[in-house]
Amino acid sequence: METTRIPIPSELFAPAESSHFEGSYTVPVVKAGPDLYDFAEPLSWQVDVTNTGDALLVTGTVEGEARTSCARCVDDFSFPVTGEVEGYFLLGADKEAPEDMDDDEFDVLPDDNTIDLEPLIKAALMLEFPLVPLCDDDCKGLCPQCGANLNEGPCGCSRDEADVEASPFAALKNFDFGDK
Repeated sequence: METTRIPIPSELFAPAESSHFEGSYTVPVVKAGPDLYDFAEPLSWQVDVTNTGDALLVTGTVEGEARTSCARCVDDFSFPVTGEVEGYFLLGADKEAPEDMDDDEFDVLPDDNTIDLEPLIKAALMLEFPLVPLCDDDCKGLCPQCGANLNEGPCGCSRDEADVEASPFAALKNFDFGDK
C-alpha cells in the first residue's frame, strides 16, 4: 500500500478498540538543516491505532535506508533509519485536550475520519537523522590545503608545516612555559 492516509473504520470509534495498519511510502528528498537525505527504496511503516476514549493514539515505526553526504569528507554514504511514529488525534472538534499536553502535541481527527501519517513519518525521520552526518566516527575528512580525501591515505602536500605556521598558536612554538 503506497499511501499514508488511513481511513478510520467505524469499529475504532468504540473505546479500547485497536487496529493495525502498514504500508510503504516513497519519500522525496528530505532537508534537515544543511543536509539532504534521500532514500533509494520506499520506507516501510506500521502503526497501531487505539481508541483511548477521547482520542485515537497512533504508535508505530518507520524503517528504511537513508543516504546523505559525510560532513567531513563529503562522500555519500547510507545508513539504516528506524523512527518512532507517534500521534494523538482528539475525537470531535469540541473535545478538550488533556491538561498535561501542549497544543502542538495533538491534532483533531478531521471530519473525513482519515489520518494522514505523512507529517508523523517525516517527524519520526527528522528525530533519527544525525546532527552531523559522518560516514565513520573516525573519518579524517579532507586536507585543508589540497582537498584530498585523507581517508584514502596521506595527501603528500606540505600540509603539516603549513598548518603549524598558519596556526594561531604558532607564536607559542618557542615560548618558555617554565617547566619545572
